[in-house]
Amino acid sequence: MAGHSKWSQIKRKKAAEDSKRGRLFGKLIREITVAAREGGGDPDGNPWLRTAIENAKAANMPKENIEKAILRGTGELPGVAYEDVTYEAYGPAAVAILIQAVTDNTNRTVADLRRTLEKHGGSLGSTGSVAWNFERVGEILVDASRYDEDVAFEAALEAGAEDLRSEGDAYVVTTDPSSFHAVQDRLRNRGLEIKEAHLAMVSKTTVSVEGREAEQLLTLLESLEDLDDVQNIYSNLDIDEALLADLAGSG
Repeated sequence: MAGHSKWSQIKRKKAAEDSKRGRLFGKLIREITVAAREGGGDPDGNPWLRTAIENAKAANMPKENIEKAILRGTGELPGVAYEDVTYEAYGPAAVAILIQAVTDNTNRTVADLRRTLEKHGGSLGSTGSVAWNFERVGEILVDASRYDEDVAFEAALEAGAEDLRSEGDAYVVTTDPSSFHAVQDRLRNRGLEIKEAHLAMVSKTTVSVEGREAEQLLTLLESLEDLDDVQNIYSNLDIDEALLADLAGSG
């Protein structure tokens, strides 16, 4: 989980920057639209939609934007027909990369991904080439500045979580996907406010990278995240903490 953990710290910092530029809202709207289309517009009966709405609210998205995205997903309002797709790829040092995208044009998305990967020493992989190395887990983020770690850890375990780890400015509570929403409800009942929650793909094994390859990989991952169609990026890279801080600070 080391590679996933370290990359997610950069992703959260980047998400804050994206929010200022309005990019985050675009990604969240796509997520809500696809979730509503796939599972219906009622969040009580559609866990995917419920999570997408909660994350949109946490990002201070206006209620009207959320409601319109749901109605576009259910077909009650006209809109773009988005598709949820996953791509598999390799980066420098044969690091595995899993790319989740929401797109209205898969030909464009594939072309953008291939161009970005090849520019930074990576390549698209075939179906199943890297997905086997990832497993789905629930991740719930709690503001580390507001709660004592021991208190948060005890609350997480009592709520049925599998673990809690400190990661930068947040505690990351991990759960089995089946108990993802139940753990969130129990944490709220214990007075812990949730910053963000999502089902993530975590690598079973990691690849250690350093030097020029580490720099190339971070540039590649950030470039992939910048593509409009890309929703989430997961990888199995492992980078030394000091090097990561240095590279992230210079980016």
